[in-house]
This record gives sequence, C-alpha cells and structure tokens, in this order.
Amino acid sequence: MKGFLLIAICCFSAFYSLGQQNLLPLHSFYKDQLFSNKLSKPYNEGSFFPTSEGDYDLIPAILDSTPRYYTVTDILYRKHLIEITSKDCYITISPAANISSGRDFTDTSERRLMQNTRGVFVEGDLFKKFSFATSFYENQARFTPYEDNYYSSVGERYQNSAGEYYAQNAVIPGAGRTKDFKGDGFDYAFAVGYFTYAPIKQLRISAGNNPQFIGDGHRSILLSDNSFAAPYLRLDWKINSKFNFTYYRSRLINLLRRRLSSSAEVYYETKGHSVNYFTYKPTEKMSISLFEGSIWNRGDSLTSTTSHPLYFNPVPFISSLILDGENEVVSLLGINANYQLGDKHRVYGQLAMNDWNTSKIGYQLGYRGYNFFGLSDFMFQLEFNHVPAKMYEVSNPRLNYSHNNLPLAHSKGSGFREMILRANYEYNHWFFDVKSVFYILNDYSQDAHLALYESEPTIDGAIFYQAVELGYRFNRKMNLSIFGRWRWRTTSEAGIPIANTIQIGMRTGLTNHYNDF
Repeated sequence: MKGFLLIAICCFSAFYSLGQQNLLPLHSFYKDQLFSNKLSKPYNEGSFFPTSEGDYDLIPAILDSTPRYYTVTDILYRKHLIEITSKDCYITISPAANISSGRDFTDTSERRLMQNTRGVFVEGDLFKKFSFATSFYENQARFTPYEDNYYSSVGERYQNSAGEYYAQNAVIPGAGRTKDFKGDGFDYAFAVGYFTYAPIKQLRISAGNNPQFIGDGHRSILLSDNSFAAPYLRLDWKINSKFNFTYYRSRLINLLRRRLSSSAEVYYETKGHSVNYFTYKPTEKMSISLFEGSIWNRGDSLTSTTSHPLYFNPVPFISSLILDGENEVVSLLGINANYQLGDKHRVYGQLAMNDWNTSKIGYQLGYRGYNFFGLSDFMFQLEFNHVPAKMYEVSNPRLNYSHNNLPLAHSKGSGFREMILRANYEYNHWFFDVKSVFYILNDYSQDAHLALYESEPTIDGAIFYQAVELGYRFNRKMNLSIFGRWRWRTTSEAGIPIANTIQIGMRTGLTNHYNDF
C-alpha cells in the first residue's frame, strides 16, 4: 500500500519536468543497435555499460513507426502492456518471458529441452532527475549435456565434518544458483534492479544489482555480464567533453559455505570489488579507457573482515602498488579502445594484465560493420580473444576474478584462443542471426577460477559452436520475439557429447545468458 501511494503521489504531483535517466538493456540486440549509429553521431562514451537514455536515447530511434490502428497491435509492436503517464511520472509494466521447447538429436534418452521463464519488468522516470527499473524471473529449465556438465561443476560448495568441500546444486550464467527440477532439470529464480539519480548534468549516480559490461565486443576480458549481478554503487562523471570517469564498487561472493553456525542458513564467503575507469575521447569517433578492476580480501572460511580503507580509493593503480604482496587486493589492469571508421564501421580492442604479471596478459581485437550490400539493419562482427591459462587466478584462490562461482570477465574463463563471427539482419520485423565460435584450448580447466585450494586437471583441445536463429521481432522496447534456433557444438573434451539441437519459442530479450562456451 505504501508503495502504491508513493507512485500515486509522484504521478499526480506537478512541480518538475520529467527526465530520462533509465539504463538501456544489456542484451546483444541493444548493443548491436547502439553501435549502428541510429542517431546523428556515433556512441563514444567509453563503453562501460549499461549507458543511460539521457546519454544516448536509442529506443525512440529503433521503434517501429508503422501506423497502428488497434490498441492490441499498438501494445504488441510499440508500447509496454501498462503505461502510467503524467507530467512528472512515466511508469511502465510489462510481462517478461523466455519460453521454448526443443530436442537434442544426439541425446539417446530423447529428453525434451525446455526453458520456462516467467517474470515482470517495471521501469519508471520520476520527476526530472530520478529513474528506476526492477524485474523478477521464475525459471525451470532442462539443458543439453554440455551445459548440464558446466553448470553443475560450478555449483556451490559445502563443508563436511572434516572441513572438506563438496559440490551441491548448480549455477546458471546470468541467473544464479539452482535447485533440482524433476531429476534432470534446474529450478531457479532471480531478480535485478537499479535506481539512477542525476543531481547535475555531468554526474549520474546509480545503485542496484543489474549486470555490467565493459567493451564494444561480444565478449569482454575486463568485466562482463556473464556472472550473476552483484549489489553495487556506481558514479559516472563527465569531467568535460574529452574526459569521463566511472567509479564502481560492489560486493561479490564465493559460493563457499562457511562452517556451521547458529544462523538458519550458513553464510557465503564475500569479497570486495572495485573498478576505476578513466576515459579519454580525443575525437568524437575515438575513445581510450584505462581500467583497474580489483578484488579485495574480506576473510575466508573462518574469519570475516572489512576491506582495506584503500578499497574506496578512486585513483587507478595506486592501491595495488601500495598493498603489493600483503594479501589484501589483487588487481586486473587493462585498456579498452575503439575507433569509428566512417558512419558504419568500428574497430575495437582490449588489453588485460593480472596484477602487474607480464606472463598473464590477454587481449581482444574486433570489428563491427553495418549496412553491407545496401541492406539497412545488417550487422557483421568479427572478434578474436586470447586469454592465457590462469589469467584470472592468483595465489590466494579466494581472490580469483570470479563471482557466484562464475568468471567475472570472459564466460570461458582462461586458457584459450577464440574466434567469433556474428551476423544478423532484420527486415519488416523478420530477423536472421548467425553465430560461429571456435576455441583452441591450452592448459584449460573449467573449474580453475573457483575459490578453492585445489589443483584441477587441465586439458588441451578444440571446440566448435554454431548457432542459427530465425524469428519475428514484435516489440523493440522489450525485444519481444518468436524464434526457431538450431545449435551445433562439437568438442575434443573427453566425456562431452556433440550437441545438435532444435528449439522454438518466445522471449523478451533484455539480459544475456551465455551458452556459447
């Protein structure tokens, strides 16, 4: 009741004009649209996502402008299900879903693949400087064997009476931990949300637990939305037309249960996460950003402490130099850069180094191009990622670059070279999307990033992943579409069968859930 009264007061008061501080969704569809330059100038704000509608008002530029003569079709193609509008308030409510069914033709048990996600998405602008969004999802799913194998391998760890850890449940990238569903599936729920406040034009303050991503590519080797979102505080400061600075602080967890205590449920181990991100824009078509992402010690299975006071330090590279060797902080250092070639072509790259260790350097090189062959809404992307073995691992595994037992950067972790080819095209709401991914594994372990003092066996090998999707996109605000998808995955990894799947379904694509590993 209190929440309803607050919304009512905001919507019917009339003292300020309405602002637009909401954040753009992180799904690949929106990033593809953002880099296609639908507006008068290219996006060039440093590529720490999500960005706000106030910085780059993408949604009006990509909405369907075809006349609609019925309320149902207007909602289906252009609007949210419920829209509350007044001078000082704009609140929208829409259902969110990802429902699909399919088969893996290499699975002799003939089990049915399925995803059953139901949720709700709420977004609002209140007065001139405040915006918010929240969403909740309830899920049941049945995946292919290669997905089952990975999700279960990174499940939460419990301690037995001897202090040894054993795995339980599973963790889904972009979603969180699970419980069993009918013996061969997963049941899980998750919620994300944020609020943003812009006290002045040059400063935006946001807080919540929505995903973050740094980079112009399909992957990021610095920070990605692969893991489940963490609670955070973020400040974006536009110093002037040439310089931006982002200050980001969050609280991460290792899914390691502490020893039994008097509480109803034993707590997980926690660690701090800080990002200092400084961007220089020499021209309207180029940006170069310095990145420092640090993991801070907050104890282990027996003790719990607060982070060192330098956790709050906003100056890049200072903390890791001062505290070198003291088991307080480990820093991932990097550069993100991009350059816009003409109106429809962009090159980009990243460089990452683990805690000043020159033997642990990874890099990314990529290209995006649009409107080939005179076709509008046609995108082609080529990307190469090189991440050496143990890139995100350190001597104290509690400080590995991970959250919720999942890699905090690239979804594959470390120990590979990767080539990605993506292309998509949309015409009159019909779309076609193709993605090819090829890995060469070198000293790779899918469990190496876990916060355990264990020596995991490593492998060399190769993986090929191919996905083709055809569908019809109704509403670009919610990325509502129906689709049919074919996936093929083959690997030299022992014990992992080929996947050859067909799925059909319907979804609102607002967040990414990576399975192309």
